[in-house]
Amino acid sequence: METVVGNVAGYDYGAKELATSPVSMKELEQLKQTITLDSDDMKYLRIAGDVLETQTEAIVTLWRGVISSTPHLSYYFKDAQGNIDEQYKEKVKERFKQWILDVCYKPYDQDWLNYQHEIGMRHMEAKKNKTDNVNTPPHIPMRYVLAFTAVVNDTVKPFLAKKGHSLGVIEKMHKAWCKAVLLHVVLWTRAYCESGW
Repeated sequence: METVVGNVAGYDYGAKELATSPVSMKELEQLKQTITLDSDDMKYLRIAGDVLETQTEAIVTLWRGVISSTPHLSYYFKDAQGNIDEQYKEKVKERFKQWILDVCYKPYDQDWLNYQHEIGMRHMEAKKNKTDNVNTPPHIPMRYVLAFTAVVNDTVKPFLAKKGHSLGVIEKMHKAWCKAVLLHVVLWTRAYCESGW
């Protein structure tokens, strides 16, 4: 499925200009095996996508509320004068909404793998600020990227329960979501490493 939220600024998934991920497809398969992300999980991710598709605004608003109320996280959206760059926040928000759909719907192929590397680079000096031509802090420490997955995984479950699925299906969707988010974030950390893992 090629679901896209809309005309998302800076969303260049599949663009030929993107760098090729240093992670090979074989290494990706090994990571999926390590996380135990299997075909059953992918099926429940697609079901989760159908549930979350109309809720991306509310989900990301919740996540952004956590960021905004946490000074050491909101810092990364401030300009040189210490003011929140609202336009930058809005652009990132739209990409965050698209990311929810990508987690659930995109095939985990080479284009997807390349884009995960791009997302990783956009959290650090290599590309942060460049996509949106802004002047905010140039680097988000990896520890915050990793730690925020707790918020992303914990808060999504109530949204998965809003379409009348059985508790068993909700649990399977949530389990698949958590594995997929972990895979994404593990791949983002590769951009922080000069070589190897």
